Amino acid sequence: MDAAVEARLRPEVVHRGVAPGIPVLGVEDLRVWYGAQPALRGVTLEIPERRITAVIGPSGCGKSTLVRAINRMNELIPGVRTEGRVLFRGQDLYGPGVDPVEVRLRIGMVFQKPNPFPKSVYENVAFGLRLHRRLGRRELDERVERALRQAALWDEVKDDLHRKSGLELSGGQQQRLCIARALAVEPEVLLLDEPCSALDPISTARIEALMEGLKRDYTLVIVTHNMQQAARVSDFTAFLLDGELVEFGPTEEVFTRPRDRRTEDYITGRFG
Repeated sequence: MDAAVEARLRPEVVHRGVAPGIPVLGVEDLRVWYGAQPALRGVTLEIPERRITAVIGPSGCGKSTLVRAINRMNELIPGVRTEGRVLFRGQDLYGPGVDPVEVRLRIGMVFQKPNPFPKSVYENVAFGLRLHRRLGRRELDERVERALRQAALWDEVKDDLHRKSGLELSGGQQQRLCIARALAVEPEVLLLDEPCSALDPISTARIEALMEGLKRDYTLVIVTHNMQQAARVSDFTAFLLDGELVEFGPTEEVFTRPRDRRTEDYITGRFG
């Protein structure tokens, strides 16, 4: 990313959120509409590499729209219009000739509700590999095992890889299976849209511990409505309100010394 592009990604509102070094992702004046309804209103921020960035804000503020715009998932929704730029290692992901399927392989996504396929655990993890990569059986086996280990699920399913359906797993296991499925194609960034909202506290703790381990190798962006979770797991926090970025910075600073009164009001529960 050249200096001019980097400078454009550093407006005053998000200056505290700039991590040392060049970010892996840069969102620049991002605007999204659902039909005539604006969902994002000129969001600009940087997402640092191998860190966890939390996106917080009240329902309907644009959190999910933001993360779905990063890997062009919004394009699958009829009537959505997007303006602005999303830079991935300096390349505009909305530029001409960019394949959205390849974007989604490099920037994976895990959704709020676990969505395993009605296939074996093995075939769930191998699905994307079979679809997009030509691998021999040995390499396929290795990639499936590695992904399940990364998702902290291998020891729980290794004896039933081919016999047990992903639908037979518990809710927490299903979510970790979906994380393994996303990791199997070896993305660089993992987007998680409220990945713990449907889980019990024990499963939530496992997912949070998993995220902490994954950031050694991946850049993570997590949408969460849970303030305590954002404070526990994230290195940086972005606060959205009515489609606008109100504040973005190191999580400790945002939660203890917010610069904007609206951020303080939201974090302390005065609204939202």
